[in-house]
Amino acid sequence: MTSFSDTTVVPGLAATSKLARQPRICMPSWRSFKKYAFQGCLYEAQDVLLGVDDVEMICPEPGRIFHLKEGLQRRLVWRDVSKTLAYVNPGLRPVHLRKEYDLFVAICQNWWDILYLNAIKGWKDRCKVSVCWFDELWAAWIPEYRHWLHVFEKFDHVVLGLEGSVSALERALGRRCHWVPMAVDAVRFTPYPSPPKRVVDVYSLGRRWDGIHRSLLDLAAHDGLFYIYDTFPGSMAHPPDHRQHRELLANIAKRSRFFVVGPAKLGVTEDMQGQAEVGYRFFEGCMAGSVMIGQAPECPSFRELFGWPDAVIPLQTDGSDVSDTLSRLQNQPDRLNEIGWRNAREALLRHDWVYRWRRILEIAGLTPTAAMEERERKLRALAE
Repeated sequence: MTSFSDTTVVPGLAATSKLARQPRICMPSWRSFKKYAFQGCLYEAQDVLLGVDDVEMICPEPGRIFHLKEGLQRRLVWRDVSKTLAYVNPGLRPVHLRKEYDLFVAICQNWWDILYLNAIKGWKDRCKVSVCWFDELWAAWIPEYRHWLHVFEKFDHVVLGLEGSVSALERALGRRCHWVPMAVDAVRFTPYPSPPKRVVDVYSLGRRWDGIHRSLLDLAAHDGLFYIYDTFPGSMAHPPDHRQHRELLANIAKRSRFFVVGPAKLGVTEDMQGQAEVGYRFFEGCMAGSVMIGQAPECPSFRELFGWPDAVIPLQTDGSDVSDTLSRLQNQPDRLNEIGWRNAREALLRHDWVYRWRRILEIAGLTPTAAMEERERKLRALAE
């Protein structure tokens, strides 16, 4: 048996010593056995909370047959009419909570993250309030997920990262759900207070349009454009340290003049089925003070989150106007600087993880901490 004191507890990046204080939040993390690059965004969110609140982060370890058992369970849960497999531990070493907490908050990237919660014993009894913050749940998936959606019933509050899925999940569960969008660590991604030189012309991270990519490759080959892009499916890589990976992305982004963006799940139409959402790239490029180029999603959430002039400079997805658009912008240095400055400023005021955690605490009925308010003050000072 494993108690909470035997599990890995990761300290916050900016946290002061909290040994004398009783943690009020219990937060599981899968960082000890799930290290995909795309998961680094949510581990970053957890790190920010560790720095501004009293948190016990529980990191279960995989058992000997974890990968075998998890793979089998993930295949069978889709056909489990009994709806019991969703409550089975997929081979992680059990963790038994011994303390009392005000809040249990589980951030789940995908549906199989829900299975890992079964390794944490007693969280429902030991935590006064529980929140499941589910990052990626598309509305079209909800009917297919009927064999495990009932696990949400264990939580007092369900929060989604995709605004367009909230009403569909509410209908399926018969209860209220909340939208809290994704964000970024502003301290890591902002170029301020000492902006570095923009030595990279264009940075493209993750999914992309072939037409725009080919045009940028042509400019790199013939016009000397410094274009950085992925040469393999980077999101599926396994960085050994998510913090170092995020630092690298941030350092490139805040040295990039242009940052390519597009709607979430760009090109994966079978998942979206017409649902448009804001992807992580918008938060990263915006916070870095880059000029975002590409396509903005046609959805209310984008207009709410990025509703200022020139948040995204549009490009034709076939790449036909890439050269002219970049040339025109580079001939307007004052406008270029203004766009980048406005992006960074708005992001500092809106899109740090601390603002999302404040909203989660509000939903759970908890008050923000002094450290949280101090971080917000520093972000406002940077923005000014």
